[in-house]
Amino acid sequence: MVVYGELDAIARRLRRDARITVLTGAGISAASGVPTFRGAEGLWNEFRAEQLATLEAFARDPRLVWEWYDWRRQRIAACRPNAGHDVLAAWSRRFPHFTLITQNVDGLHERAGTRGVLRMHGSIWEVACWSGCAGSPARWTDEAVPLSEIPPRCIYCGGLIRPGVVWFGEALDPEIVGKCLEATRCDVFLTIGTSAVVHPAASLIEEARRRGAYTVEINLEPTPASAFVDVAVQGAAEQVLADIDRRLEQG
Repeated sequence: MVVYGELDAIARRLRRDARITVLTGAGISAASGVPTFRGAEGLWNEFRAEQLATLEAFARDPRLVWEWYDWRRQRIAACRPNAGHDVLAAWSRRFPHFTLITQNVDGLHERAGTRGVLRMHGSIWEVACWSGCAGSPARWTDEAVPLSEIPPRCIYCGGLIRPGVVWFGEALDPEIVGKCLEATRCDVFLTIGTSAVVHPAASLIEEARRRGAYTVEINLEPTPASAFVDVAVQGAAEQVLADIDRRLEQG
């Protein structure tokens, strides 16, 4: 239930000179119709994500893994940024000291025009050479939908490529992790549409609170973070963000 006095309190904290950091999860993309990580139909009901999104799965059957990712890319390509993405994109332009960290790989924040997105888990629209050939960059963009060949091939060496996402068992990019931790030095930290249980993302709001930030959670349901943040708002991300944004415009 949304308590509108809480939204007023959040809006008052969002001053132009404030250092604002936002962490988003799958809940921000729900209204856009992005399919769940595990898939929702047909063949993919037979697999758990942990069986497909791993180095071992790719080494064993790259075609199967790429068929799953091709299905996901086609579904995501048909989605559009929603009002929640649009509000955050506008804030990235409105507030000089704004940082957005996302656990999502769907690219909808970027499509909405958000500046300087920190992607903890990479992007489904990037690829990398499986063998790390000398001629290729670490990652590059490939937005082909559907893929013309499965499994797709490296444009630099002709070998296999892999999705540019962080798989189960892989370490996050230490440079990205460092930037995320630095972003917890902020005045306001909002966590939106995430369960706040998977580390290191879950530890970011704890670190921001330790450093004195005003902490806000926006989620459909209570999470473990709800008990210790300054304000926990239960509601759809796109609706709550739009309500806060209207208060900013009126202020």
